[in-house]
Amino acid sequence: MSRLGETVAPTRLGRGFRWLLASSWTSNLGDGIALAAGPLLVASLTDDPRLVALAATLQWLPPLLFGLFAGALADRVDRRLLVITVDALRAAVLVVLALVVLTDRVSIGIVLVALFAVGIAEVFADNTSQTLLPMLVSRDDLAVANSRLQAGFITVNQLAGPPLGAALFAVGAVWPFATQALAVALGALLVSRIVLPPHGRAPDAETHVRQEIAEALTWVAHHAAVRTLALTIFIFNITFGAAWSVLVLYATRRLGLGEVGFGLLTTVSAVGGLAGMAAYGWITQRVSLGQLMRIGLIVETLTHLGLALTRQAWVAMSIFFVFGAHAFIWGTTSVTVRQRAVPTRLQGRVGSVNTIAVFGGLVLGSGVGGLLAERWGVTAPFWFAFAGSAVFVVLLWRQMAHIAHADEAPVPA
Repeated sequence: MSRLGETVAPTRLGRGFRWLLASSWTSNLGDGIALAAGPLLVASLTDDPRLVALAATLQWLPPLLFGLFAGALADRVDRRLLVITVDALRAAVLVVLALVVLTDRVSIGIVLVALFAVGIAEVFADNTSQTLLPMLVSRDDLAVANSRLQAGFITVNQLAGPPLGAALFAVGAVWPFATQALAVALGALLVSRIVLPPHGRAPDAETHVRQEIAEALTWVAHHAAVRTLALTIFIFNITFGAAWSVLVLYATRRLGLGEVGFGLLTTVSAVGGLAGMAAYGWITQRVSLGQLMRIGLIVETLTHLGLALTRQAWVAMSIFFVFGAHAFIWGTTSVTVRQRAVPTRLQGRVGSVNTIAVFGGLVLGSGVGGLLAERWGVTAPFWFAFAGSAVFVVLLWRQMAHIAHADEAPVPA
């Protein structure tokens, strides 16, 4: 067991990292349970597709509405205390939801409000949690540390969480939400064991939140590597969001898969992510960060082409496996690049700019994907994603060279 512990969380990363890792894995298990249980609860209360869609929208909106403010707050206050507070509030909302389900007083309105409230808390918790890692481990160890956090996300959030959530819901609708509340509360308790150094903001500093947000936006605009990352993530999430917004229709109509088969696509992608995790250390020793990002753009572009062309489920499964590995490598690399480049006191705000880029692209892309699928069929969004990605690869190719400079010392702010 000691050898396994050393492999998962090397001693050199410190005790604080181990507490953070344990908290992340625990919270992600709760969130994975909700991935299945939330839609199942909504579907059990209404057949109205507009309300079902609204439930998804209310979970996408919080990052766009509160992301920048969450980043500014993370750079203003005790980050550890902020994570503990919002996770405690999130657990409280889940307990209330579990109680109304248990007493058979649940309604679609209550569920929608609860999902929106949980989504808001997650914005603050997730954004702030990402700022903790650079305060706990050295810059040289960020890639390894991020890969361990991402491994937990894939294993418990994508692989273990959804089937467990579905199984708990089958036993009783109250159980997945009670279990998620417990997992979130335990995650907050584990974070409370972390000891952090000061994160750079002077205690007597008096600046307005708008000024601090503007400072982060200006910093991103003037830092080539981080600016390139934000631009790339925004653009490629438009194409990704267009294709993935109709993925369930693609799986059932194009590939002929049922509900179980559709769930298997996510499972195969997660297994690919684990393969990416296993190879990540070997890859980063031989391939520069800039080249990794370029390869990732090509893989994503070819993913859309392959899915647009095939009608065979086994071919699509193979593509999803490769895409899962790409998603892990890309995600871990992009977070590492940003954390290495951004000064500690700006981590929260710059991370929130990245969040806006991610969700802004997804929301725009999902709107485009729905329109294309309605007019030209379920493969149209994949053809759009392929064509758009191919154009963007050409336009962004030279910009990827900026990533090579991300290993330099953080730019003073």
